[in-house]
This record gives sequence, structure tokens and C-alpha cells, in this order.
Amino acid sequence: MARGWESKDVEAQVEATEAPQQKTPHGAKTPEQLKRDQDRKDLELSRIRIANDLATATHPNHRKSLEAALAHLDKKIADLS
Repeated sequence: MARGWESKDVEAQVEATEAPQQKTPHGAKTPEQLKRDQDRKDLELSRIRIANDLATATHPNHRKSLEAALAHLDKKIADLS
């Protein structure tokens, strides 16, 4: 009984390692798509940082600058979408 269980376990492990390889060609992203995704992630992280800075900013000129940067990032994110 233990031998049968081990062989099924090994078979399941082999299938699990082969499954991602079979999906990769069908769901693979082009280098352009990967770059666009990375750029979008970078912009979203910058947007989060600026939004956090804006929440704590007290000087009006600094707030204005942060609001302009936030609007710029929103536009760039929209262009990538």
C-alpha cells in the first residue's frame, strides 16, 4: 500500500512541475507587455508615496507641488492602461 501511495505522490509532483511549463507559452507576455506592467507598477508605487506625502504636507506650496505630481502620475497611469 505504501508503494502505491508513493508512486501517486511522485506522479502528482511531476504533474505539478510540468503544469506551469505547459501554460507558459499560451499565457506568456511579450517583452513590451512586461515592460508596460513594470512601468505601471512603478508609477503606482510613486503615486502611493506622493499621496502619503500629500496627506502629511502642511505648506501650501509643497501641497501644490505634490498635487501637480499626483495629477501627472494619474495621467501617465491612464495612458498605460
